[in-house]
Amino acid sequence: MNFFRLPKNEYVTLAVFSLVVLTMPFWLQPLGAAYPGLMQQFMIFAIFAVGFNILFGLTGYLSFGHAAFFGVGSYAAVWSFKLFTLDALPAMILAILVSGVFALVIGYLSLRRSGIYFSILTLAFAQMSYNLAYSVLTPITNGETGLQLTISDPRHLDRLFGEAAPGQPVPTLLGQSLGGYAGFYFCAGFLILGFFIAQRISGSPFGMMLKGIKSNQTRMNYTGFNTKPYTLAAFVISGMYAGLAGALLAVTDPLAGAERMQWTASGEVVLMTILGGVGTLVGPVIGAWLIKYFENILSALNDQVLARFYSFLPEGFADTMVTITSKFVGEGWFLTLGLVFVLVVVFLPGGIMEGVRRLWHWVNRPRGPKGTAAVRTQPAE
Repeated sequence: MNFFRLPKNEYVTLAVFSLVVLTMPFWLQPLGAAYPGLMQQFMIFAIFAVGFNILFGLTGYLSFGHAAFFGVGSYAAVWSFKLFTLDALPAMILAILVSGVFALVIGYLSLRRSGIYFSILTLAFAQMSYNLAYSVLTPITNGETGLQLTISDPRHLDRLFGEAAPGQPVPTLLGQSLGGYAGFYFCAGFLILGFFIAQRISGSPFGMMLKGIKSNQTRMNYTGFNTKPYTLAAFVISGMYAGLAGALLAVTDPLAGAERMQWTASGEVVLMTILGGVGTLVGPVIGAWLIKYFENILSALNDQVLARFYSFLPEGFADTMVTITSKFVGEGWFLTLGLVFVLVVVFLPGGIMEGVRRLWHWVNRPRGPKGTAAVRTQPAE
């Protein structure tokens, strides 16, 4: 079977998704989020969430330690910039390979258990990785200061073909700067590619096997299938997605720090996936975008901005609205995110994508001649 062959409706989904991603600078403008740095975060954490969904959404294995692969990808990319070349492509390849090998080791050990024991094991490995990066492996990670690019870095490949460019070194793509919108479209290309690969995995026999494991792994074991290679492969692929996301973050912000491996980063990608819709392709992307929007836009709102927003109201009422609303923005943006998460879990257990499906079925439900829903009757016997 051709890996690049998709059902026709999947090509339509991919085309629409690509269009939405590539036109972000335009439709995000009214939302106040059309600046390159934030859009790069949208792309990077969407890749992280799509990869996590391959493990959690397809197999049902909930990992609390995927930030470890995210951090390893960042460190590998920065070391590639320091030792070899400032070109981004070798850094991406190295980050994917290193995070894949690391995920293979962690997955082999963690997948000996399932359920909550698997989750706790991944959390333990992630915290061990964080502490190693923060204090033990400081010659490699530079500890709490973080790994950064310096003018004195050897960059052997770059110096082999010419003198190092003057000034602070920055990542490039074939000599072209990746700052601003160029960096956004660079990340967007990887998100579209990652989304396509996730589509292909989900619809392949391998993906069907992963879904069968999620449905009833015990029954599959009794029928003679060895499910361990499949779950390990899903874990490694998911870890490589996380490493790719970490490398892209290092490309757009050439710094690798231990904080990227904290358990809170692992919890954030779990939240993104659940909020958007576990097991869906688009859901984790929407969840990642929503959380990053809250984190960067709602957190930046203050009383002065709110006062201008409510300036059309009578003075006393406007002050009241500012007082109430200020509790949900600025430093209180976590409260807004928590309320949204509670509402989604209670009313839309399948995430935001479940709400989209319900709305679609409601709009396309059968209707009678006067616009009312048609009533189907059973033929008389």
